[in-house]
Formats: sequence, structure tokens, C-alpha cells
Amino acid sequence: MRELTSRQQEILELIKQHIQTTGFPPTRAEIANQLGFKSANAAEEHLKALARKGVIELTSGASRGIRLTPSLTPSNASSAAAGSSMIERITHVISNTLSLPLIGRVAAGSPILAQEHIDSKFDVDPTFFSDTPDYLLRVRGLSMRDAGILDGDLLAVKKAVDARNGQIVIARIGDEVTAKRLRKHSGYVELLPENPDFQPIIVTNPNEFSIEGIAVGLIRGGKNFN
Repeated sequence: MRELTSRQQEILELIKQHIQTTGFPPTRAEIANQLGFKSANAAEEHLKALARKGVIELTSGASRGIRLTPSLTPSNASSAAAGSSMIERITHVISNTLSLPLIGRVAAGSPILAQEHIDSKFDVDPTFFSDTPDYLLRVRGLSMRDAGILDGDLLAVKKAVDARNGQIVIARIGDEVTAKRLRKHSGYVELLPENPDFQPIIVTNPNEFSIEGIAVGLIRGGKNFN
């Protein structure tokens, strides 16, 4: 990995912190605002430089389409130290593996973790996520595209019955289950997509709405997990 400038390192740390806090990467506008750039374009140029240096990957057309690329080889270590680091990493992953059920399609009106909904189970490292998830949910469609959540991805979800404004939640509306960004109002709830091609869902009847969980991370390219 090529050496980062101080500004690039600052942006990389900001991305890591944002993912750790919210479960998802920041937008270009959020990076620009946090670091005092005049426009989101300045943030974009720094992100492209980080991508060229191999520390992140960018998803075209998604405002939160930033993915960290973990480096397995320390940049300033001998080959022996690098080998030792690799062994420690593998040992850590094996000893801290978390087995999560993968939920495919959810049948109307039945619990999300019902046995008939579980396609399979996957062993993952819980440190990949902002909080320890309880299950993986296969994403269907592109309504959350601009949050970097694409069709076929695996969304890591922590079970919860409440959430803060702005969090991405797994919500049940009547018999349907959907992933959207939560916005609470007095007397009603909005479930916001992250794609201008989709309309917000407005729920006024509390008896038709419940929160099943909070998104705490993402596994890209879940279509390849069969």
C-alpha cells in the first residue's frame, strides 16, 4: 500500500469512525462538512486518491458507496513480522467467529427469524460491524442504493424494538418487511429510501408498524453467497 498524506489519513480515519458509529460510510457532503471543504467535489478527489492507493473501494452512483479495503500486510514490517501478524489475524478470526443466520424472503405476517426464512448460516468476524448483529438479511431491490446498500448485499442486523432518528432500520408495515432510514414525527413515522426513484413510506397507524432491528453493517456482493 502506498503511503498516505496526512489529509488522506485524516479522511480515512473519519470514514472508519463513521462506519463504527453508524454502521455505514459517510457521504461526500458529510466528509466535506466535517473537514471544512468548500464542496463535496473536494472530498470526492481525496476519495479517488485513497481508492488509487488501494485503501478503499468506491461504488459508482452511490452517495455512501465507500468500502474499506483491509490490508493484510503491514507497510513497515519485516516479512517475519508480517507472517506473525497474519497468524495472529487468522487466530483472532477463528476464535471470535460469529455464526449468523441468513434470512432470504420473509413470508407475510410471520416472525423474521422463523426457521422457514433461514436460507443458511455464515461465520463472520463480529469486529467487522459497528455492533454485534443477530442475523443477515439479503437485500432485495435498489431503494437504499445511495446508502451503498445494493441488490443482493447482505445487511447485518441487530434485533431492536426502537431506534433513533436517522438510523437504518428493518421495519414491519402490516405484513411487509423493509429496510429504510427512520424519521419519527409527532403522530406518524416516515421510512425514507436512499434513492430518488422511490417514495417515502408514511405510517400513521402505530398498530401497523414495528421495528424488527437496526442495520449495523454490510457484506458487499452477497449474491455470491449461496
